[in-house]
Amino acid sequence: MQDKSRPRISIAIVDDHPLLAEGIATVLSRRDDFVVAEIGASAADIIDIVDRRICDVLIVDLNMPGDVFGALAALRDIAPACRVVVFTASTDTDHAVRALGAGAAGYVLKGSSASELLDAVEAALRGEVYITPAFAAKVISALNSKAAEKQAVISTKLSVREEQIVRLLLCGKQNREIARSLELSEKTVKSYMTNLMTKLRARNRLEVVIAAQKMKPSDFSSAGR
Repeated sequence: MQDKSRPRISIAIVDDHPLLAEGIATVLSRRDDFVVAEIGASAADIIDIVDRRICDVLIVDLNMPGDVFGALAALRDIAPACRVVVFTASTDTDHAVRALGAGAAGYVLKGSSASELLDAVEAALRGEVYITPAFAAKVISALNSKAAEKQAVISTKLSVREEQIVRLLLCGKQNREIARSLELSEKTVKSYMTNLMTKLRARNRLEVVIAAQKMKPSDFSSAGR
């Protein structure tokens, strides 16, 4: 039974196949603690939905009209607290890497069970990353390959402050949460992130974390901030 003292989790679904979107909504609505707040059908709808209302989780397809990857990346600034679970038929590891790099917290293949999609939503709410188990090994291998390529050319040490930010990134923290933890402005954190991407030759937050994980302890500075 739903605990009346706790707010329900607001979920939006963006998929250009109406019957599938309605099916997902039906599955989610069986949970007393979930409420399906919106249904959209394009990349533009992703931005429109978060502009109009607060959503805890977005379930999105990749193969829709518009720039879905760009919309996902934009969400990090527009709605950093909103968790994204990709629900797609694409088994292209590059798509998975791009989606996770753009900020997605889950990558679930269509054809998975309803319980697996629910597991992904719950993992996202906990600040964890979920990938369809049968597909996870391929995605991790692709991520490690890209990290290895970058590691071969990384020779720059990280400062203490940069190391602190990387460690918080590893915990799934967003810029706003990092700023609060380190008592910095969000603008300052963004500046550090830009510097980290330059130093580690990374294109996004996920690649920063992966590259940093591959670094040796000696690559981290013991100097002050």
